[in-house]
Amino acid sequence: MPVSVNPSLRPGTVYRTRSLRKYGENPTRLAARLVNEGRLEKLRSGLYYAPRKSRFGAVPPSDQELLRAFFGGAPYLVTGPSVWNTLALGSTAVANVQLVYNAVRTGELELAGRRFDLRRVRFPRRDVGAEYFVIDLFENAELAGVELSVLGDNLSRALANQRFDPSLLEEAARRYGSKRTLETVRQAMAVRQSPVD
Repeated sequence: MPVSVNPSLRPGTVYRTRSLRKYGENPTRLAARLVNEGRLEKLRSGLYYAPRKSRFGAVPPSDQELLRAFFGGAPYLVTGPSVWNTLALGSTAVANVQLVYNAVRTGELELAGRRFDLRRVRFPRRDVGAEYFVIDLFENAELAGVELSVLGDNLSRALANQRFDPSLLEEAARRYGSKRTLETVRQAMAVRQSPVD
C-alpha cells in the first residue's frame, strides 16, 4: 500500500484513527505526526479534527460531524430541548446537553467541549417526522420542564389546527411511547378543540 506523506484532509472533518489507514500502514503514528504538524487536533482517543479556519479564527467541528465520526456510520438521532421547543407545545426548556438516541451505547459523552447524553433506545432510522418528536417530548416531559397534562391540552389545540397528522401521531405513540403517553395522545385526539387563530 503506498504511503501518502501529505494526506489530503478536508478542513472541518472529524477522522477516526482507522480512517487514516488508507494513507499508511501505521495510522496511529500518522495521526500523531499530523497533530504535531498542526494539521489535526486530537479530540479524544481515536478521534481527530482537521481544523477549519474562518476570518474570525478556528471553527470548531459541528455536532453532526462529531457524532458521525464517533458512531462510525452507525445510525443515531439527535433530539432534546432544541427540537422539542420548535413543536410549540409548551416546552421552553433550555439545556446545554443534547439527547442522542443510538443502538450502540448509553452514557454521557463529551466531545470538543460539548456534552451529549447518549441513550441506547429504539428510534426511527429514517423519515423522522414531527409526530415522532411530539411523542419523544411526551416521554421526556419532566426533562422538558412541562406537565404531561399541559402537553395534552396543547396537543389538542395543535390537532384542531391540523399541525400534526393524527394517524402518524398515534402510530409513533404505539411504536415509541409508553402506555401513559399513548393514552394521553388518544385523549388529546378525542378532545380536539375548535381551531384557534
